[in-house]
Amino acid sequence: MAIQSVHNLRQPQGTESAGYGIRVSLRSNDPFRRLLGPDWHRDHWFSTLDEREAALTDMSRKHEYSRATDSPALEFTRVQNLAASHP
Repeated sequence: MAIQSVHNLRQPQGTESAGYGIRVSLRSNDPFRRLLGPDWHRDHWFSTLDEREAALTDMSRKHEYSRATDSPALEFTRVQNLAASHP
């Protein structure tokens, strides 16, 4: 998948050598699955476990402008690159 504006990413893409990741995917009932496909996901990689956990907390929080009845549309899964996380 091509990124329109790579300069807008918080961290450079393609850091799979980092050991700790978060896989972002769509819930099974999300209508966007018809557009993106049932296997769509995006991986975000971090150098340390603490960085990943902080990012996961931030990514999965309820947005301050959300309505009371809104629920998260994304699933967040911890992933690990064993080769990179264990020297």
